[in-house]
Amino acid sequence: MDIYLEDAEPPDRPGPPGHHDWMWELARHYELMRKAYPEDVLCVVFDIDGTILDLRHQVVHVLVSYDREHGTNHFRGLTAEDITVSENHVSKLLEARALPQAARNDILAFYRERLWRPEAILAASRPYRGVLSVIRWFQLQPRTVVALNTGRPERLRDVTLESLNTVGRAYRVYFDPDLLCMNPEAVPTAVPEGKVRALHLLRHKGLRPVAVVDNEPANIEAMAASDDGGEILFLHAETIFESQRVDTPRTVRGSRYELAGLVRPDDLGDRVTFIWHGVNDRANLRQFLASDVHRAELDVREDPLGRLVLRHDSFEETPWTRTEEPLLLVDALRAISDAGRAATLDLKEGGPVVARILDEVRSSGPTGADVGFLGGLDVLGQPDVEAIKRTFPEAPVTVVADPLIMLLARNEDLLDTILQRLARWGVTGLALDWAAPATRRALDPLAERGWDVNLYGIPDLEGFLEAALLQPAAVTADFNFPDLHYYGRGAGQRHRFHRYTLAGSSPP
Repeated sequence: MDIYLEDAEPPDRPGPPGHHDWMWELARHYELMRKAYPEDVLCVVFDIDGTILDLRHQVVHVLVSYDREHGTNHFRGLTAEDITVSENHVSKLLEARALPQAARNDILAFYRERLWRPEAILAASRPYRGVLSVIRWFQLQPRTVVALNTGRPERLRDVTLESLNTVGRAYRVYFDPDLLCMNPEAVPTAVPEGKVRALHLLRHKGLRPVAVVDNEPANIEAMAASDDGGEILFLHAETIFESQRVDTPRTVRGSRYELAGLVRPDDLGDRVTFIWHGVNDRANLRQFLASDVHRAELDVREDPLGRLVLRHDSFEETPWTRTEEPLLLVDALRAISDAGRAATLDLKEGGPVVARILDEVRSSGPTGADVGFLGGLDVLGQPDVEAIKRTFPEAPVTVVADPLIMLLARNEDLLDTILQRLARWGVTGLALDWAAPATRRALDPLAERGWDVNLYGIPDLEGFLEAALLQPAAVTADFNFPDLHYYGRGAGQRHRFHRYTLAGSSPP
């Protein structure tokens, strides 16, 4: 029965958005299989090497290790981009470097002996961009699992799981040992047959394989030939592969794992609060109110005339001009309140300005949890937070916590002491810069401590979808996503600051 081609109507999904074709096909096929088998546990199967993990990094690691241990200089400056052959054909790479035959022989012997050592696997496992977010998406779906089907020998089971779960942690991805199928024969020529046996094993476990991602055409050819039901979609990851490309049924190809072809924002809205960043002018306010996004973030300052206006940059860094027509806070609040929407006020100035802001919100803005407050620790002090909570007890109060998160690796006890103090003030959430290296690692520790996290600084649609899949409390973005008919203008920022050093600086 070929449900994919004949027996089911295509789901209500827009056409493939440009180069997202193979991910769009995967999403479409998955929806068809879910419609056909609503109660079954669907299984999406991934190969590992050349599909999830970019083995070029492991190759570089081992070759550079040769130089380090032998005091040679053969691989100075070698990067993953220089590796154009599979891990099994490094001899061709050595020939191209015009090394003496004796040196090539010695390097090749060293390489073969070291490539699959546990220390090399653990030190140099690097995922392809986007692939772990794709896996995360499927792991979030009901009655759906992700299995691994690899040609690696069984002796590497423990280190394979350790390395994959180490790199997966930052994406909230976990690989189940019971869903890892390996090559029991440890013979490379037996890999295609082993892949076929693994699919049978998964079916025997009560799973229904619906899609397989692999980088080797020979593996796909063998699995497609064994798919008597014609229900599996095969996805050829066009990375580096050894076998000859062949035409196989129900096969699509691609080289970039991009969520825009797979995930729709309305699939995520019930899980995460979306916040439209920088609604600081009338045009952006109109775009926000015309969208289905519920909450806007407003940057609030006092202008030289003493008015509360919406403006990202300070008047010192970006002086006002005669042509500037600022949007007054009170006008924006009334429009948002009348539309039944919510607002988060990013307080750019503290002290007496906070009291004035609270008065304007009380007289013209959203109420209860539909009004929130955000600020850096150089702006919001204990008196400010306490004043906010007295006036709006249900309002979420979020502080930008990027400098604090560095303490996770340095002094967790000190971090806990600070967070406990912030909670006593009335702070309810923490904002983290999406681009900061420590942000991903901080999500689970903060969730374990009961803190809501708002991820901000999202650069594009792909980053937005990736951040949302991590399921923080909120994601703040400009919503300049024309492919999805969102036309956010951004906050009007002209001067970019480093967001909050421990010494304190103006926020962007």
